[in-house]
Amino acid sequence: MQDTNKVMACVDDSRFADHVTDYAAWAAQRLGLPLDLLHVLDRHPETARSATDHSGAIGLGTQDDLLLQLAESERQTVLSARERGRALLARLRQRALDAGATEVDIRQRHGELVQTLSEQAPALGLLVLGRRGASAERSGRDIGRHVEAVVRALHTPILTVTDAFTPPQRVLIAFDGGSMTRRAVEWVAAQALFTGLDITVCMAAPASTQTEKALDWARQTLQARGMTVQTLAREGEAEGVIATTLAERHIDLLVMGAYSHSPLRKLLLGSKTSDLLRASTKPTLLVR
Repeated sequence: MQDTNKVMACVDDSRFADHVTDYAAWAAQRLGLPLDLLHVLDRHPETARSATDHSGAIGLGTQDDLLLQLAESERQTVLSARERGRALLARLRQRALDAGATEVDIRQRHGELVQTLSEQAPALGLLVLGRRGASAERSGRDIGRHVEAVVRALHTPILTVTDAFTPPQRVLIAFDGGSMTRRAVEWVAAQALFTGLDITVCMAAPASTQTEKALDWARQTLQARGMTVQTLAREGEAEGVIATTLAERHIDLLVMGAYSHSPLRKLLLGSKTSDLLRASTKPTLLVR
């Protein structure tokens, strides 16, 4: 891992911001990396419009006055959002320092989240974000609208957070023997993030020579780095198998490959990644 790598946490004004910060501070401390807290202010011109009805014919002078009023209203809206963002970042920075992070920077940007993160991607070792944010809380969605777009746009491992911080002790790797989940196993094996944690590798597959061979590869890859590993295979749909294993083994953190199929294929067949995210109430680390 290069020295320029860092952990970045995406935060907003939802209740998940504290949880995201706590997990990001934990990860930065274990990885020995600096932590950046990022708050992105979206530009939505429609929110700056006056609620007053301006329909109908208006004179030129009145129109000029109206445009000035709208411009001032938009300026005040932007300034207010910027100040709230600065206060949020300052509070969360102190929270991260109190949690043990040693180097914490704060960044506030205007623009789109995916584009902003794509620009930051070369320096990222790990991204942390809430599975639901402010918009998902308002709409009632179970997965925030940015999650899939961010995961598809970046090739950085992404930790999606669901609830209050619990120091992970037990990790479950959702494994199917394919290239994506093998990459996830290799990534876990290479990270100080997982040192000293109990790891279970789980396949949703019937017992067979092929299944055992795949699990043996995963076990040996992880044990070669001194990790404590258990493996198991269970018949059934991946969503149900993973959910059951998470509960039975009191897992704290799920690791899985993410969105290996194209967006078009998702429209036709659905997304296993999204299904598993909905099935899991645990923080989930996505590896592409």
